[in-house]
Amino acid sequence: MTWHLAQLNIGRLRAEVDDPSIAEFMDNLDPINALADAAPGFVWRLQTDEGNATAIRAFPDDPLMALNLSVWESIEALADFAYRSAHTAFLRRRGEWFERLGEVYLVLWWIPAGTIPTLDEAIARLDHLRTFGPSQEAFTFRQPFPHPGGPTVAADERNACPV
Repeated sequence: MTWHLAQLNIGRLRAEVDDPSIAEFMDNLDPINALADAAPGFVWRLQTDEGNATAIRAFPDDPLMALNLSVWESIEALADFAYRSAHTAFLRRRGEWFERLGEVYLVLWWIPAGTIPTLDEAIARLDHLRTFGPSQEAFTFRQPFPHPGGPTVAADERNACPV
């Protein structure tokens, strides 16, 4: 079986999406999403019909919570996009547009190739990571796990950030 990597990251915006203080972030969503869509190893991302993920409200009690849910061919492909592309400059500026959550906001997990994760599943994986820490079910870049049936990774290798 072939496996793909699903990822969810969430953030609480410092202001509403139409506020001038986050205009630069909002103005760059389409170019960054286009960069992701064209990146080697990209498979899919959650978006509205207009291509916008900021309009998706997974946390109805908090309209400032934004999310990104996507699927990649490998952890390396996602890391290349996130940490070695034009996306990196915006990632470094996250604090300008998003509040510090004080808890885990990114989760990775393996899915069979050809499947699409649901938003409920993604949130459950994040909750699992927050409750139990990194495991085969839900992990991070700093503590990755191989896909099911993949090579065993020694504990000291799991603790090494791949980027």
